[in-house]
Amino acid sequence: MTCTDSTLKPFDSPESPGSTESTDPATGEGWSLKLWGILAVLCLVLFLDGLDVSMVGVALPSIGNELGLSTTSLQWIINGYVLGFGGLLLLGGRTADLLGRRKVFLIALTVFAIASLVGGLVDNGTLLIASRFVKGLAAAFTAPTAMSILTTTFKEGPARNRALSVFSVFGASGYSSGLILGGLLTSAGWRFTFLMPVPFAVIALIGGYFLIPRDRPADTGGHDLVGAVTLVTGMLLTVYTMVSAPTRGWAHPMTLGSFAVAAVLLATFFFVEKKVAHPLVRLGLLRVGTIVRANLAIIALFGSYLSFQFMMTIFLQSALGWSPLKMAMALLPAGIIVAFGSPFVGRLVDLYGSAKLIIAALTSLSVGYLWFLFAGSDSPSYVVAILPSVILLGLGFALGYTSIMAQATSGVDDSEQGLASGLVNTSAQVGAALVLALTTALVTAGSHTASGAGTAGFEQFHPGLILVTGVALVGLAITVSPLVRGRSLRGRSVRERRAEEEKELAEVN
Repeated sequence: MTCTDSTLKPFDSPESPGSTESTDPATGEGWSLKLWGILAVLCLVLFLDGLDVSMVGVALPSIGNELGLSTTSLQWIINGYVLGFGGLLLLGGRTADLLGRRKVFLIALTVFAIASLVGGLVDNGTLLIASRFVKGLAAAFTAPTAMSILTTTFKEGPARNRALSVFSVFGASGYSSGLILGGLLTSAGWRFTFLMPVPFAVIALIGGYFLIPRDRPADTGGHDLVGAVTLVTGMLLTVYTMVSAPTRGWAHPMTLGSFAVAAVLLATFFFVEKKVAHPLVRLGLLRVGTIVRANLAIIALFGSYLSFQFMMTIFLQSALGWSPLKMAMALLPAGIIVAFGSPFVGRLVDLYGSAKLIIAALTSLSVGYLWFLFAGSDSPSYVVAILPSVILLGLGFALGYTSIMAQATSGVDDSEQGLASGLVNTSAQVGAALVLALTTALVTAGSHTASGAGTAGFEQFHPGLILVTGVALVGLAITVSPLVRGRSLRGRSVRERRAEEEKELAEVN
């Protein structure tokens, strides 16, 4: 893929080793090898971050058998990572802005590699869950920091969209191929699902140390400790309550009390952000329609997609008795579509704008869920029932991931790119955790075990399928809402749409 029409904006630091300027577009030359190296490091880390969200789920039965863990304990191997990742993403993005992106990136990546190694070697369930939580904490810093390094390196417009499309290949592929790689690795041994990221994290660490230019911490700003504590605690408590409620009971006093405390903490956070001099989250960003819609769209995308994958894992392996390898091959088309389709989405964003692509993505997802809901059965035909859904979901994820990321950071000042990327990644992770918790509650209702899928047929998954379809349709309705209000995208150029978005941003500064 050539990038002859791109323009580069390097780090503004006298300590940056070497020039990162791209050549003039008129010369016909592309980005330098160093720029491609920086992008490769960021892509690899994003791939590893996304991979861990979905890969380990395939190995849970094997882990439980070897370590003697109950189903209740097994769920925390996934949820521990999600709690750490989703709960601290905003803090991770803001920390990168204030302390320096390169420094935060390298430290967090080191912790990620160590936690991966520990998780693959321990023989104790508690230590395994703890390593997953620490790994999620590290990913909460690497993901938004990598995004902010990219968006402050590549100038907004065609260059950034082209870079985001390459970046998103690895991000989207990490999430979409997690079950595939998990199935392949579990066939060799569940510990490989934990150990596989270690050598790649070390490679990224070495590459990042030598390639990513040094940057200066923000000259202005401060640490909003009260805001950080209330936000992180409130979000962690919300996610914890959601994932534990199916086991404890939604009407249990502990569940209701936890929700109440979480609501108070989050309300306190918003109150604090209005009063402090240097807020963790500038609330003005939440008044920009395009940014709000992007964050809601990523909740619909990730929440529905990962929940559907979770149900497919249980249905194909437990209900139908498929091997992890056979399941991986069944889902392979979605990963192929994401990997080969995402590089072209950046150009489509330039041509049609992000909103239209998000609408197309959520439409494709909704149709895919509906297809499986009506075509599935206790003995589904792969060609008729499963393959069409897999293709539609791969297409929807490929279109949606890149376009949502582009919209979520468009027009945001460089000093707040870490915040903007952290915000959209937080929405993705926390949204996925909440939708997955609700999906699990619906799927397991009335079953004799926590997983409930081993003795049930396709009918047990109907409520969960209806939920994920509804989540995708709600996201689609929110994205389409400007059209309903008469703010039609038809006939407006990309430049005009960007000008309108920049005007919204300027009004809240």
